[in-house]
Amino acid sequence: MISDLYINGEWISTKSKIPIYDPSDDSVISHISLAGEAEINLALDAAERGFSIISKMAPRVRAEYLRKAFEMMIDEADKIATLLSKENGKVFADAKGEVLYAAEFLRWFSEEAVRITGDFRTSPSGDKRIIVTQQPVGVSLLITPWNFPAAMITRKVGPALAAGCSVIIKPASETPLTALAIVDIFHRIGLPAGIINLVMVQPAAPAVSQIMSDSRVKNLSFTGSTEVGKILLKQAADRVMRTSMELGGNAPFIVLDDADVDAAVSGAMIAKLRNGGSACTAANRIYVAKNVSKEFTTKFTKAMEAVLMAPGMEPGAQLGSSVSKSERDKISDLVDRAIEVGGKILTGGVKPAEPGAFYPPTVIEVKSDNPILSKEIFGPVAPIVTFSTDDEAITLANDTDYGLISYVYGGELRRTLRVAEAMESGMVAINRGVISDPAAPFGGYKESGIGREGGFAGITEFLETKYIGTDF
Repeated sequence: MISDLYINGEWISTKSKIPIYDPSDDSVISHISLAGEAEINLALDAAERGFSIISKMAPRVRAEYLRKAFEMMIDEADKIATLLSKENGKVFADAKGEVLYAAEFLRWFSEEAVRITGDFRTSPSGDKRIIVTQQPVGVSLLITPWNFPAAMITRKVGPALAAGCSVIIKPASETPLTALAIVDIFHRIGLPAGIINLVMVQPAAPAVSQIMSDSRVKNLSFTGSTEVGKILLKQAADRVMRTSMELGGNAPFIVLDDADVDAAVSGAMIAKLRNGGSACTAANRIYVAKNVSKEFTTKFTKAMEAVLMAPGMEPGAQLGSSVSKSERDKISDLVDRAIEVGGKILTGGVKPAEPGAFYPPTVIEVKSDNPILSKEIFGPVAPIVTFSTDDEAITLANDTDYGLISYVYGGELRRTLRVAEAMESGMVAINRGVISDPAAPFGGYKESGIGREGGFAGITEFLETKYIGTDF
């Protein structure tokens, strides 16, 4: 198990370390080296040298490095998933699914590396040729969260390397081991030194500010809370730094009165409990048409009651722990507050007494003004609200500062599409509980972010467009 910094192709141990816990039982599974100012400067120097290497590398060569990393990640999927489950708390099935999903970003962007587009044409006036090319933006800072410690790394590293950028990775302090395992794959396939660097810091703010203030760093790719994203955007403004932000969500899950209720229940279980609910794409507010509300709520509650909550590596576990007790307590506090103002618990709602950062699958009926509907729950809690008309559902769904993803279950396609098109979100899932795909653009409207990851758009976040005019 690797526990060191990775700078300029070398593993670096420091005296300053922090423990990494298994949140299911509070045991210490490793101690991770922390970077100080000196190590950060080394990483900046290394990334500058790394950029001079990868930016001149042929696209096919960059593609082959990503392809080799994909193949090794697939081969070692069980090993990485075990590590991920232990440090994050999620069940092994979710961890394995994430690792396979994460690897696909490396394969997708290995294919995109050789398809970066340009343009050559005669100007309308006929006085010149218009040449448009795209070049790597430069050294990129990648900041990733704890909830998807594998996928959020590859979703950024993949397009960065494909575009020809070097990177400095700053993973979440709760889940650095998965990030280190992925970086080790690139180390073992022989990626030249300096192209990938990883630093662990605590507290994060001073170190991130140091990196962002360095003129050699041209780009920031951040996934995390909207609150932190706003702070980073203000810092980026000082240097007019390129940024892409994948921030918070408050996803509505709408069940129309002509929906297949059993399918809607199955979809809601996936959309709510995937990753234990700790996902910006998780169904956060469930709106159900009055005509089917009793049937849906009864069946959904029964399904939630049947979920086995247990440590992530325990056979048969369907819901693991939160990443920490502090995160679990945030969930508990939201539920308690919702009950105080009239919410009705149908199942769950009680914080377990046993060790570990667990919170049970919870269904709570609330009115449309309950404060829990304005918060990103990030846990296995499903507030249900009933509505009378499609227009009411649309209004309720869009009544948020966030706009990452929406879910719509319905029968008649024209009607369902009308509701889907009215959603103020960057993604809409129709009759599906999950739509994330490395080949599709991932991102949101409003305070859910800036830019897109994945798909054809993902690589553009690491490219600059250059226009050249010439007489020939």
